[in-house]
Amino acid sequence: MVTMAPDQTLNILHLEDSLADHELTARALQRSGLPCRLLRVDTLPEFQRLADQQAFDIILADYWLPGFTALDAWAHVARKPQHPPFVLLSGAIGEAAAVDAMHLGIADYLLKDDLPRLPRVITRALEVHEARQAREQAVAELAASERRLADLAEHLQLSIEQERAAIAREIHDDIGGALTAVRFDVAWMGRHSADPAMQQHAASAAEMLQHAIGASQRIMMNLRPPVLEQGLVAAVQWLAEGFARRTGVPARVQSSSDAIGAPADVQLVAYRTAQEALTNIAKHAQAGKVRIDLSDREGVLTLEVSDDGRGIAPEMRDKPKSFGLKGLHERARTVGGWLDVSSRPGQGTSVILSVPLTPGDAP
Repeated sequence: MVTMAPDQTLNILHLEDSLADHELTARALQRSGLPCRLLRVDTLPEFQRLADQQAFDIILADYWLPGFTALDAWAHVARKPQHPPFVLLSGAIGEAAAVDAMHLGIADYLLKDDLPRLPRVITRALEVHEARQAREQAVAELAASERRLADLAEHLQLSIEQERAAIAREIHDDIGGALTAVRFDVAWMGRHSADPAMQQHAASAAEMLQHAIGASQRIMMNLRPPVLEQGLVAAVQWLAEGFARRTGVPARVQSSSDAIGAPADVQLVAYRTAQEALTNIAKHAQAGKVRIDLSDREGVLTLEVSDDGRGIAPEMRDKPKSFGLKGLHERARTVGGWLDVSSRPGQGTSVILSVPLTPGDAP
């Protein structure tokens, strides 16, 4: 239903060169009880002026007029972002021409010898117009909401990377340095002690400290990988080697070149994508082998991580708390890229990151 206030009067612009037909139209609307104000115009310049200066709820137009047609009037109205519905009211238009006009965006058409149906045609056109406006507003609001969420995701990713870098620096400067100093002191005590038990305890403590130093270095590398300074190819190879050592699953890296030219933020997104994909494979895939392909051909950075594991069931990908893949999608979007995940149960999974590169992109 059209939403109208009890005292609302429809403001209708009537493009009609026949005064008699205009009066018949006015009487048909009056008999229907539809509250309206009908304003007639019969030239294209006057129609354009009124359409620009006044707000009309609906436009009725004859098809053939002296020197122009209703399509000329519609072309002027259609350029406006919030134009009213446009209805053809004519006695000299074939059905095929009317259908073609509606394909251009005209709301409806009615023959002049069927004027008693005009109030229903107007009501229907207004209902469709109101529904279309509501839908367009909902789409615009959804798009704005998605943009805000994308901006928030980008901000959160940036904040996370900054926090990771800060933690990595603290581990390197404070914890790593302190553990190394303690290890040297323990080793010194062991060397300068004549007590075999003390030497044994010192050696054991030094070994534990070396494990702690190694763990802090691994944590630091995962938080902010300095290996990226050697390039994306070297960083991904380092990830693959570490994955193979931990899991016993061979991981092969193939690259289109020894050095992939991409900005630092794109390289970081690619690195994190490979890292998350390998983590998911280690946790869930039960794979026998892994392949990582890197390419920067045709102006697009492409990273593909594929395995021959058990695959991902569709219901698992759609879980509300499946944040791993959702996070990868958002990461890709922050650098203007996109992520494709293809998987079939029992036939492995392939995660593909694609990011367009501009000419001259370099680390």
